[in-house]
Amino acid sequence: MGADAAHRPIVIAHRGASAYRPEHTMAAYRLAVAQGADFIEPDLVMTRDGVLVCRHENEISETTDVADRPEFAERRKEKSVDGATATGWWVEDFTLAELKTLRCRERLPQLRPGNTAYDGHERIPTFAEALALATEAGVGVYPELKHPTFLRERGLDPVTAFIAAVREGGGQRAADAMYVQCFETGALVQLAQMSSIRWRCIQLVAASGGPWDRRGLSYADMLSDAGLRAIAEYARGVGPEKALIIPRDGDGRSLAPTDLVARAHAAGLLVHPWTFRAENYFLPAELRRGDANAPDYLRQHGDLDAELRAFYAAGVDGVFSDAPDAAVAARA
Repeated sequence: MGADAAHRPIVIAHRGASAYRPEHTMAAYRLAVAQGADFIEPDLVMTRDGVLVCRHENEISETTDVADRPEFAERRKEKSVDGATATGWWVEDFTLAELKTLRCRERLPQLRPGNTAYDGHERIPTFAEALALATEAGVGVYPELKHPTFLRERGLDPVTAFIAAVREGGGQRAADAMYVQCFETGALVQLAQMSSIRWRCIQLVAASGGPWDRRGLSYADMLSDAGLRAIAEYARGVGPEKALIIPRDGDGRSLAPTDLVARAHAAGLLVHPWTFRAENYFLPAELRRGDANAPDYLRQHGDLDAELRAFYAAGVDGVFSDAPDAAVAARA
């Protein structure tokens, strides 16, 4: 295990403090800093004019008021992104100036109705704005490059734009306070092969599927001992779906931890699992709290503290949490 893995686990504010504010807004990022997060996490997609902006997905009907804007009604279309087909409005069909006229809204109003009080308050931030906020606040930034192959096939180059934004935002000093993550492999390999900037790359992995840019490779293959050694050739760590560390049985109850953390550490990799959320809907059955017959049971909060402590005890090097304050408190 590398030297930085010996430090206390880092707290990564997943899309900002998204348990308390609409995700990927400057308000969510600022609150995450105030709650003690070590890193804020912006997911990066790309505008038609080549600017990286912070949205969980390039389809934005759930996270903005675009559906209520008649001037953009004709932009609604069906697309297939990484094998998944959806109909909506897509960031790559808008210029930055057009996107900046939209307002952000809560993505999970059924689970987080309190966050809807902030609907309409914020514009979509650019990556440059998020990076500047993190730099000024003295915290790290942990960007995810979303769908780089899809964007490249449409004439957009998110990796080159990302490198340029980091150079403009501080260069190596900014990169030293950063991890960069992706579910694909090619973008991370491209960054790792650069000589002018040294990057700390994190290979994201899910419990099923595989990287879109390597169709014959599964995430399960990547998490074999040989696969982990291959990841270590270009990445500093892995970001696994948390069920790969503490799985659940058919009733949704936690099982014993797997050996993934130990095997990743043996390959020299950090382990940063995702995602920790307080609502019963996301928690294992034994940590849910409240009246199971209540209509709001799934949005009631369970024992997130216990889940976080279980993962810290399993030896992870960091956690992605919608509630950075809870992750900081559990770490203490």
